[in-house]
Amino acid sequence: MTQNNVRRKTLVAIAADPNSAASPFASKTADLKSLFGNHCFNEAVQRERLPEKVFESLQETIRSSKQLDSNIAETVAKAMHDWATEHGATHFTHWFQPMTGSTAEKHDCFVIPTGIGQAIAKFSGSELIRGEPDASSFPSGGLRATFEARGYTAWDPSSPAFIFRHKNGSTLVIPTYFVSWTGEALDMRTPLLRSMAALEQQSLRVLKLFGNKTAKRVYPTVGAEQEYFLIDRRLAALRPDLLVTGRTLFGAKPPKGQELEDNYFGSIPERVLGFMTELEYELVLLGIPVRTRHNEVAPAQFEVAPFFEAANLATDHQMLLMQLLRNVATRHGFHCLLHEKPFAGINGSGKHNNWSIMTDDNENLLDPGDTPHENAQFLFFTTAVLRAVHKHGDLLRMSVSGANNDHRLGANEAPPAIMSIFLGSALEEVFRQLASGTAASSQKMAPIEIGVSTLPPLKRHSEDRNRTSPFAFTGNKFEFRAVGSSQNVAQSTTVLNTIVAESLDILATELENALNAKKEFNSAVQEIVSKTIQEHQAVLFNGNCYSEEWKKEAEKRGLLNLVTTAECLPLINGKKATELFGKYKIFSKTEVDSRHEIYAENYVKTIHIEANTAIEVAGTMILPAVLNYKTVLAQAATTKLQKELLQELDTHIDALIEQLRQLKKTVTDIPEGNAQKSAEYCCNTVIPAMQVLRETVDSLEESVDDGLWPLPTYTELLFSR
Repeated sequence: MTQNNVRRKTLVAIAADPNSAASPFASKTADLKSLFGNHCFNEAVQRERLPEKVFESLQETIRSSKQLDSNIAETVAKAMHDWATEHGATHFTHWFQPMTGSTAEKHDCFVIPTGIGQAIAKFSGSELIRGEPDASSFPSGGLRATFEARGYTAWDPSSPAFIFRHKNGSTLVIPTYFVSWTGEALDMRTPLLRSMAALEQQSLRVLKLFGNKTAKRVYPTVGAEQEYFLIDRRLAALRPDLLVTGRTLFGAKPPKGQELEDNYFGSIPERVLGFMTELEYELVLLGIPVRTRHNEVAPAQFEVAPFFEAANLATDHQMLLMQLLRNVATRHGFHCLLHEKPFAGINGSGKHNNWSIMTDDNENLLDPGDTPHENAQFLFFTTAVLRAVHKHGDLLRMSVSGANNDHRLGANEAPPAIMSIFLGSALEEVFRQLASGTAASSQKMAPIEIGVSTLPPLKRHSEDRNRTSPFAFTGNKFEFRAVGSSQNVAQSTTVLNTIVAESLDILATELENALNAKKEFNSAVQEIVSKTIQEHQAVLFNGNCYSEEWKKEAEKRGLLNLVTTAECLPLINGKKATELFGKYKIFSKTEVDSRHEIYAENYVKTIHIEANTAIEVAGTMILPAVLNYKTVLAQAATTKLQKELLQELDTHIDALIEQLRQLKKTVTDIPEGNAQKSAEYCCNTVIPAMQVLRETVDSLEESVDDGLWPLPTYTELLFSR
């Protein structure tokens, strides 16, 4: 059977019964509220199963972010084991987030042979607290040599253990750190927790200056909206580029895309709704609080949005969400695409990082509030964010870099690579007035007074949204819209926490010095806020961030436009980043150097894989199909116009052959030995060669006999449901 016949039969099967591959999952009638967190070893389960003193000790460990007391480890492990086996678990795993961008796990069985033909079920405190995976097989950027294999995973009690179900059973999953034998961070979680500690320390310092004597903990919250595509799994199987790279390396523009804007918030297809229902059921069991589901802008694109949680827990839940999206999609006959740009010409997918700062007495420090005191405090924290994004916009852009996200940022569908802040007209006017030191709305141009007449009434959604802004204030949080859909949100959150912690540190020091000099509190706050806004207001922009005018204006303001990952990579271990991360103990010098190597190598390998896949598909599928069409056309062509069509086809075929040769050569010539130079070569040479080849292939798709074309088209992929 030819490739095309397979494609045709697949389309017929989908049209005849689009739900034939769907999961037998039936809607659950149980109260979802009662099922929430049912598969989590959460506080309620701990309270029920642990002795009171052990429970209190564990809770104190969680509140203080300390390591688990070894004296209670055995008791906690036994309770966790009993609870897990009651849920059908036969194995446990330390679950961690290495610098691959995904998660990792090694399953160990609870059952241990006794040596006398019998076995016992065992799970010890030491197994709960620490594991020992092979560190040499994960990216380390030179931190570990191949022969230095030892690494450690250690339970993070602030993230509850949970049960992960699969077709034939269940596994107890224990969220953990991952560090080398010498103590360097080999994962995403460890730096995130370090950055949360830095933000907490500086935030508490500021709150104390503002007279808050009750807050004992401060933590960033994250709500990461997830966009994704669903296509029929049977069609995806016929696209090697989708299976290998996660995106279509070839594909002509379909007759209909998103021009009519009819997909956004449209009626959810029944088969997709069935998938979403099962997904949400699985999420509820794991205590992952999702609220919203809807069609996104592009055909076959959807979104799921969560409630906000503490950043480390939100990150764990986000990684689980991506895993469940793939797993549940398969059960329903879908292939879930989390790539930032699976299809050319239509919107890609992002992961908006909604970020704020909360206290343990439930105060949102980025909420304007209703009282003068809260307004002044809000302005102080918001000014710190303003300073952070202006001073370290390059690091923020670096935190969302990657080969996949380069296709999306700046492509007039997502935030540009220029980091700017949208505050909304009302709040930006307040900041403009503070920068000038006068209230423009006052007849007498009276000086603005912090804590008295600073803010007009601000409702949480009084402002229109600016979808073109990469960093927008949305009522009581900032929405960082540049994060890629496949990325681990821990990376951008770590950078955001750190740069804001630094700004709070600087502003708090200035306020302390002013108070020590006997300045009046409100006057001191106003002076610091006004001066800081004056110095950093260049980052404020409420207009269209997609426009060419803004790019020119941003350049005048000194804002960087880092379009590619290759440009961002040197920032990772540059002097500024090294000093900043070192000061707040987020990364050591060796850790930032290792990350530069890891991210550069990942970028190069991603482009290398894409180029080789393009060569394979174009050479073994597209070229033979086009030559077959040429044979048919040559036999049929009789008139002058028909023969001209044949000549045009010959021109395209020759171009295809030559471009294939050129792409092969560029791949062969990728320099080795220097990750940065390799990345720059891939960016400047390999990617353009791939694009030239794509343009020729896509042009051929529009002219070659559809009966001979070997790949499912965009129309088939996006609209066959």
